[in-house]
Amino acid sequence: MLGNIDPGSQTETFAHIIQIALTPVFLLSGIATLLGVFSNRLARVADLAHQLHHDNQLASQTSALEITRLHRRSVALESAVVLGALAAAATCSSALTLLFGTVKSASIDALLFATFSAALLFSVGAIGCFTVEMLMTAVGVRDQLAPKL
Repeated sequence: MLGNIDPGSQTETFAHIIQIALTPVFLLSGIATLLGVFSNRLARVADLAHQLHHDNQLASQTSALEITRLHRRSVALESAVVLGALAAAATCSSALTLLFGTVKSASIDALLFATFSAALLFSVGAIGCFTVEMLMTAVGVRDQLAPKL
């Protein structure tokens, strides 16, 4: 099963395989936390949109501007969620590749590089989209708080 492994060190080998395969799980845990933040922010945007839709006290021009802002924020957050989910899938693929490659003693270098690189790139993309959404929110808050001249 594990090729030419000394039976005396088989337990250590299995422990090492599990250790290596679990390393990407730490990245997966971080991604899951980010996805929770993204979904909470997206829920807040949805709540604001519903509130704005039902609030008749705002001027139509202000309302249209706010709806446009909320739409842009929702697109950025949806992109962050999709990229985060892809990062999670790529991270799981990396863990599986490590586990199966080690157990089968196969050459998995290229696949491992591709899946883990994809996980990192998707994570960076998700964080980038989240940053864009946060900046849009900050601009919106500053515009609302700015004195009307």
